Amino acid sequence: MSRCDAHVAEVAVPDEAERRRVQKRTLIVVVVSQVLGGAGLAAGITVGALLAQEMLGSDSLAGLPTALFTLGSALAAFLVGRITQARGRRVGLGLGFGAGGVGAIGVVLAAVADNVPLLFVSLFVYGAGTATNLQARYAGTDLAPESRRGTAISVAMVSTTLGAVAGPNLVEPLGDVATSLGLPALSGPFLLAAFAYLAAGTALFALLRPDPFVLARRIELNAPVTATSGTITAKVGAGAYVGATVMVLTQVAMIAIMTMTPVHMRAHHHGLGEVGLVIGIHVGAMYLPSLVTGMLVDKIGRLPMAAAAGVTLLLAGVTAALAPGDSLALLIVALALLGIGWNFGLISGTALVVDATVPENRPRTQGTVDVAIALAGAGGGAMSGVVMSATDYSTLSLGGGILALILIPVLFWARRGQSRAAA
Repeated sequence: MSRCDAHVAEVAVPDEAERRRVQKRTLIVVVVSQVLGGAGLAAGITVGALLAQEMLGSDSLAGLPTALFTLGSALAAFLVGRITQARGRRVGLGLGFGAGGVGAIGVVLAAVADNVPLLFVSLFVYGAGTATNLQARYAGTDLAPESRRGTAISVAMVSTTLGAVAGPNLVEPLGDVATSLGLPALSGPFLLAAFAYLAAGTALFALLRPDPFVLARRIELNAPVTATSGTITAKVGAGAYVGATVMVLTQVAMIAIMTMTPVHMRAHHHGLGEVGLVIGIHVGAMYLPSLVTGMLVDKIGRLPMAAAAGVTLLLAGVTAALAPGDSLALLIVALALLGIGWNFGLISGTALVVDATVPENRPRTQGTVDVAIALAGAGGGAMSGVVMSATDYSTLSLGGGILALILIPVLFWARRGQSRAAA
């Protein structure tokens, strides 16, 4: 018996009122952690590419920071999923955010020492915060009924908005703070990230009691046995693979365009404040629509909202491709659409994964899915610099939008599969 199973055996089975009370408390704790986590992830998005460009002196490698912290998030997603399966959400998420904070401190030290190897290692570790910030969305679904899972995911997602939007718009003030401390200006946002991630991990570890995943396992173990329950428990449904595909494709398209936007803007003489504004609006669009998206996912359905993600991302790519380099307004529109499309894809895809799993295999499956998302994002981040260096920002943006359209045949196949299963 694993430690988690032993803990599960000691936990009393909650009645419905207790389940609702714990779910409400869980969402409050997740909201607190996500506000802090959002501020932490914004640092890498906003100035990661610019810091690498400054330290390496090359545009072609400017996408490398995104690739590195996304690769780090892949390993962290795997580990957080396994730790959660064995020890519960509280331990898994707390350790993940803690690692992200340590990585952010390392980035600051690397910038001070102008040490490129330390920068790369630290960005990799920093990625643990990004992975954990995403994994926290699953905590809200452990005790949520199926008809409310999209909404539960959205509560976690929208909570990221405050920190994630504030972070990019604090680039210049944080740069001034860093300069006053004798640090490089671009290391300022990573000072905020270190504090934010460590605070988020502490909040989850200290306050996420009782652990929602442990309670969900207890409820599952005491559920009435049916003729099919063993089969359902043992297998991961096909919907998990569809959900993973949705999230992977939306992640690649979003990361590729987003990563090179600050570099594209600086090449057209936009200041750091304008870069922060565009990325701040983009990150806000990634998270702020979540409450509406979650309700639509629950009411309209997972697959229609996933299709909407593909169409929205195509519009974002076309807008970015056609926008003149000096047009701040059109870049804002393009990056806002990019964030909204990603939001549609992540919430609908997450709901598909949760629907297709049970507590016995859910955190492990969720971790594996997020590994695929992170690896896809790492590939998109790494290739974005290469593609932009070989062609231009317009080609990169248009390619990202067209890639998202691959979702449509995938969803058509999934819809046909549902129709055959219902027949």
